[in-house]
Amino acid sequence: MPPNQDAAFVCQMEEVLDLYKKPYDPRHPMLCMDELSTQLSGEVRDPLPTAPGKPLKYDTEYTRNGTVNIFMTVEPLAGTRFTQVTERRTKLDWAHYRKALVDDRYPEAERLCVILDNLNTHNKSSLYEAFAPLEAKRIADKLDLHYTPKHGSWLNMAEIELSHLSRQCLAQRIAAKDTVITQVEAWTQSRNAKQAKAQWQFTTADARVKLRKLYPTVSS
Repeated sequence: MPPNQDAAFVCQMEEVLDLYKKPYDPRHPMLCMDELSTQLSGEVRDPLPTAPGKPLKYDTEYTRNGTVNIFMTVEPLAGTRFTQVTERRTKLDWAHYRKALVDDRYPEAERLCVILDNLNTHNKSSLYEAFAPLEAKRIADKLDLHYTPKHGSWLNMAEIELSHLSRQCLAQRIAAKDTVITQVEAWTQSRNAKQAKAQWQFTTADARVKLRKLYPTVSS
């Protein structure tokens, strides 16, 4: 977080915290979106097999096989997640992922309220680089984007889900993109089956007490 008073930070923070207080509305679902780059690593030598009392042993040396990107969208109040593995995380990748969200996941919703960080790929102009103007406008009109402040990624519940994904699914070495896709899909299905809903507790009132040093001092 910022070390000193920061009006821009607290303004964006309070906007996000207010969104987290809203009740569930299927016509206007509230979503959190983030992404994660993960390295593909292969084995130089086969691991030593397990034996009674001895775990599988890996060589410290490994091969670098590039990276892949994982898009994550979470609907906290419904307990659902939507993931996709891509080669990169360019503006075009983001645009096509958003289109799938609008058309395939939430076709009946009037608008999607999306909380995300302010990377330069995460804006509606990316849609115009991927689609014809009429199509880009159609998708953009269904997206209500709200950005977390700089140094405020902890406010995004999708980041929490990506942390779970990293620990539970990606902790071992994975050499190929297809394996990542299989693992991520299995994790997503299992997580969605549990319908694990997020219980966000931190409020604007809490922030004004616990993070009061970040609020500018106003002289009367």
